[in-house]
Amino acid sequence: MGAANFNLNRIVAAFAAIVTFSLPALAEETRLDGLFDQLAQAEAGEARKIAAEIELELARSGSPAMDLLLRRGEDAIESGDMAEAIAHLSAAIDHAPDFAEAWHLRSVAFYRQERYGLALHDIERALALEPRHFNAIYGLGVLLDELGQPDLARDAFSRALAIHPHHEDVTKARDNVARELGGADL
Repeated sequence: MGAANFNLNRIVAAFAAIVTFSLPALAEETRLDGLFDQLAQAEAGEARKIAAEIELELARSGSPAMDLLLRRGEDAIESGDMAEAIAHLSAAIDHAPDFAEAWHLRSVAFYRQERYGLALHDIERALALEPRHFNAIYGLGVLLDELGQPDLARDAFSRALAIHPHHEDVTKARDNVARELGGADL
């Protein structure tokens, strides 16, 4: 009976550890789900605030080191050093392959280098990890328009607006593509 109790205690301890370490991730996902739900229903002013909260959540990998690599990648993009951005973001992806925002930002760096195939690959990966990533969907639309696929670009922009109805850049891009296609503004 002592061995049975010992094994039971180990099983209970393992289960408690799993639950304890899973709760923060579950709470984070629930928070993100709630924010996306709020965003879809929000008025324009409130939508900007909610979108900023979503962007902050998406920029958190759960690892301070990966978050630092992401910030360094962002800084390099802003300063125009795409090679440095790709190096930092690739390191983040190597160590945290489920970090959607790292994939998204690396796609931006590849796009700015006109390495469209790599950009498209990274956008695809970012969206596989977080299908509601409205900025990645917007990037997909921009890339598709650049590649001469305005119909697909318009679809991507419409998909982004279904998630974030007040995204000004997406609205402008969708309207521009609609004009390219000969249609009226939507």
